[in-house]
Amino acid sequence: MSPDEDATPKLHRVLGTWDLVLLNVAAIVWLRWLTTAAKIGPSSLMLWALGLLMFFLPVAVAVLELSSRLPGEGGLYLWTKAAFGDGHAFVAGWTYWIANLVGFPLLLLFGAGVSLHIAGDRWLALAENAYYNAAYCLAVLWAATLLNIVGLERAKWLQNVGGIATWTAAVLLVGTGALAWHQFGAATAFTLSDALPDLGSMATLTTLATIALAYGGLELGPILGGEIKDPRKRVPRAILISVMLVSAIYMAGTAALLIALPAAQIDLMGGIPQALQAIGERLGIPAFGPATAGLVALGNLGGIGAWMTGTARLPFVVGVDRYLPPALAALHPRFGTPHVALLTQGTVTSLVLLAAVSGSTMQEAFVILTDMTLILGFLPLLYLFAALPVLRRRAAGRNVGVTLVPGGRFGCVLACGLGFATTLLAIVTSLVPPDDSGSPRLFLSKVLGGCLLMIGTGLVLYARGRRRRRAGMS
Repeated sequence: MSPDEDATPKLHRVLGTWDLVLLNVAAIVWLRWLTTAAKIGPSSLMLWALGLLMFFLPVAVAVLELSSRLPGEGGLYLWTKAAFGDGHAFVAGWTYWIANLVGFPLLLLFGAGVSLHIAGDRWLALAENAYYNAAYCLAVLWAATLLNIVGLERAKWLQNVGGIATWTAAVLLVGTGALAWHQFGAATAFTLSDALPDLGSMATLTTLATIALAYGGLELGPILGGEIKDPRKRVPRAILISVMLVSAIYMAGTAALLIALPAAQIDLMGGIPQALQAIGERLGIPAFGPATAGLVALGNLGGIGAWMTGTARLPFVVGVDRYLPPALAALHPRFGTPHVALLTQGTVTSLVLLAAVSGSTMQEAFVILTDMTLILGFLPLLYLFAALPVLRRRAAGRNVGVTLVPGGRFGCVLACGLGFATTLLAIVTSLVPPDDSGSPRLFLSKVLGGCLLMIGTGLVLYARGRRRRRAGMS
């Protein structure tokens, strides 16, 4: 055991298998992705299947084996460190953390938009109101932050309830969609020509990249490796269950949306309650949409709680390694949680949120934040797919963890190569401005400039951390 490992503050192991399953459902399944996919029509179902084969399953098998080989706190950071050293580990951990600081406002804004549907049409005028969006998002952000500071034993219930609410909303969407189809027929025509995506189109490739992003999040649970009971056994079980649940929700949910509404009428922010409102009216249950909006909003809260819980552990473990200020490695004297990392995360997210809602429409802010989240969040996944073959080769002949990727060396190379290529495609296509961006150059400058600024800031902090470590060793 290294000196750094000896000095690592001890966290409480409180998460079981179903806690991890619900964390995965809450973290991965954002029902807003159903509206993003459904807006392009029936071909989105084939894109979900391609995203499953090209990205979700490769991520699953890579995380399964890596978490078995190195199950400690930090997950992705720990695996990259073992494969490529401290510098690459810092880049992976920093960009993953920053991606979520950019992504939190995206999730918060979606929750703010969906919550307006709880009152039917009465509150929808607030959808573009910057004061409402800022107030809602800040209140949710800091409530989740404080709950995480109090302890994971309590905070896990937010993500557990959120996971259950997301699953319930998805079941209602699929069930009532099937009932509406049986009684009234589908609002969208499902033909073979409409179901086949045009993979030669840049717009289709961009949508495929976004769908791959929707499948992201299986790597989050192992970041909490130091707080999971028997992680070598529980993480693989949770991942296998989660893959089946998540893929079923996304595919069946998108189909149900298209049954309820024509693709052209689906709203990006409020498509789920909008669709269920339409189904409810057809079935004679007008309150159905608002009730489901409440479930979607609750699921959104759980997802935010899950991501805040996991990503706060990255500045914590990097702080333990002293590449970020050592204060980030501090644990609360009473609750045993990384409270400084959580408070820092909440503060930076608040600043990004306020910048997003000022001077932009909610739709424009939504698209910009999505692309920045995709670029920053997928960069560390390149390390994930590259780390497994390296660690496998080094461990050849030694009993380290469990070899879980089927097909031996060929299966490992195929899964990691496919995942790496899809991830790279997602990063490249996210730089293509949408057709309705107004000024493509301005859009690209906001997305790319923001990403470069955040990565550059991290490299400056890393350089200072290295000097601090060297000074401490001399």
